Amino acid sequence: MSVVDVSPEVSLAYETFGDPGDPPILLVMGFGAQMLAWHGDFCRALADRGRYVIRYDNRDCGLSTKFDDHPVDMGEFIAAVSSGDLPAALAMVPYRLVDMAGDGLGLLTALGIERAHVVGASMGGMIAQTMALSCPERVLTLTSMMSSTGESEYGRPSPQAQAVLFGPRPADRAGYVEAAGKELVWASKRYGDAARLREPAAESYDRSYYPAGTGRQLGAMILSGSRADALRELRVPTLVIHGLDDTLIDPSGGKRTAELVPGAELLLIPDMGHDRPRELWPRLIDAVVTHTG
Repeated sequence: MSVVDVSPEVSLAYETFGDPGDPPILLVMGFGAQMLAWHGDFCRALADRGRYVIRYDNRDCGLSTKFDDHPVDMGEFIAAVSSGDLPAALAMVPYRLVDMAGDGLGLLTALGIERAHVVGASMGGMIAQTMALSCPERVLTLTSMMSSTGESEYGRPSPQAQAVLFGPRPADRAGYVEAAGKELVWASKRYGDAARLREPAAESYDRSYYPAGTGRQLGAMILSGSRADALRELRVPTLVIHGLDDTLIDPSGGKRTAELVPGAELLLIPDMGHDRPRELWPRLIDAVVTHTG
């Protein structure tokens, strides 16, 4: 793992896999998740297929820069948004998705990569979309996975999934790891396994337990608004992947993304939730390799 400055205020922790001479793929992770969520074995398998794979921690997560000077009270923020007090909500959050997209592009610049294939999952898909919209000349292809368009009527979570996402999680290690099993609510119905969820939770906790960043990341997602009009004009080759078992971001989010982006390919995967079960890695990797070939 290495750390590099991508702007005067942000440093990113990142890791690479494979031959730098191969086509580069930038993997962008989602809300509150460290780059570890792109499993090392998944990255190596993708690299073995002739891709130079880069994974990184978003700002406010993992070992990248944290915005401790801008604390966000999640309850106050949600109350402001719910009541329509947009100025108050805007004042609470120090950055938007476009800033997070700039981080990823800055990482590519720091690595001497002018153009790359960009693959984003969940909030990472929103960041990846924003990269393609803000700097299409730098994005060879876009893969938006288990994500949505920023339109509130698409990709809505089920009440049960939303309750788990925003519910309190124990701060002690044992409690935190045990609570990870609740994420089965949005996992693959066929392959979901609480033990599999607790193992990466323990690894993430030990590497960097930092719940304070999630409020700011959530604010960045909500306040960045809809990308629908911009996506209609996007001319970057786009693959949209969504699991049919996803209850955290309903498959309508992926369907809508593919509907808006001209020429986008939509891949709906049975037995996949808001996760990437190891059993489905071959299909996911085949899809990404074909799209980035």
